[in-house]
Amino acid sequence: MAGAQKMNVGTLTWEFPPRVVGGIARHCEGLAKALVKLNHDVHLFTLDFPGSPSYEEMDGVKVYRASTELGHPNFLTWVLLFNHFLSKRMADVSQKVDFDVMHVHDWLAAFSGISFKHYLDKPVVFTVHSTEIGRAQGLHSPDSFSINGIEWWANYEANRVIVCSQSMKTEICDHFNLPQEKVDIIPNAIDTNQYIASADLSGVRPRYGVGFGEKLVLCVGRLVPQKGMEYFIRAIPIIAKRFPEARYVIVGEGWSRDLLEEEARKSGHAEKIRFTGFLPDQEVIDLMSSADVLVVPSIYEPFGIVALEGMATGVPVVASNVGGLSEVIDHEETGLFVYPRSPESIAWGIGRILSDPDHARWLTENAKIKLHKAYSWEAVALKTVEVYKKVVK
Repeated sequence: MAGAQKMNVGTLTWEFPPRVVGGIARHCEGLAKALVKLNHDVHLFTLDFPGSPSYEEMDGVKVYRASTELGHPNFLTWVLLFNHFLSKRMADVSQKVDFDVMHVHDWLAAFSGISFKHYLDKPVVFTVHSTEIGRAQGLHSPDSFSINGIEWWANYEANRVIVCSQSMKTEICDHFNLPQEKVDIIPNAIDTNQYIASADLSGVRPRYGVGFGEKLVLCVGRLVPQKGMEYFIRAIPIIAKRFPEARYVIVGEGWSRDLLEEEARKSGHAEKIRFTGFLPDQEVIDLMSSADVLVVPSIYEPFGIVALEGMATGVPVVASNVGGLSEVIDHEETGLFVYPRSPESIAWGIGRILSDPDHARWLTENAKIKLHKAYSWEAVALKTVEVYKKVVK
């Protein structure tokens, strides 16, 4: 990036590999490495993780892990506690590093980011990956109201706010009463080089009970209500009438798992449905590469990175027409849209793919072209640097 000003960028995230809970860890990893390639210094602050060093360099990214010396069974209380230790680690490093900007990811690290802003009188950029009112589909508990308040505070304190889609910008401007001009839209991205299947895929389908001549319908995501998995499961009896040879694999972990397994038992097709729990990245890539269709039945989705991952591995994607997914997929060109919360519509989308392999192939070819044009980490990093420049004095 010849002639551009080199910046000391601080990044603050509660999850970062090997701690991978949702999409934030991968987002922060991809963005940080891309910023380093653009010749910026990136200092990333995150939580400790068993077996991981308190400091390391990953492809040029300086990673500082704060030792969280106190725990608590209540998640919100634990968040407040670990922010204390993150703040101490950042204060220590700031004695040696003159930061230009701190980039905070989601509400869980907001306290440390706001402390940094006032302690050093430096600008803060805040990326909203999702909102509590969206995730929980309303505010229904004291913790939910508290998290919503923390999100409001972080958006207020930030010098600029980044979101991943137009739908997310509309949501936060309406809900938090933010001025439109304070919010920048920068989409998520993925490194397509990481989505290469293993050399030998012959054993993947048998590992999950999918026999010769059977169809593999895949669903990947956290097992929480916002991901809409129950509507996918309710679609299975409808799909089974047309495609009795189909098998269904659900990858992911979450607090709704028991409820979803009960839903599977009630469907009358439990023997065809496999819950895998959490799987390593390469195994998920191999499953996607082996699947006949990937279903993303979310009822709330700020972006929908799993749809990009499916596009990268070459599996046809059937997704709910909600939130950021509406902006990632082009209906009947790079994938198929279905109605959220509609088992009948989900069954239609899956049937459309399974019944027309040529059309499915055409969709995946278009999807890969769009992916390379619009969703590279270099493009995202360049746009992010433009946001940093707006706030750096």
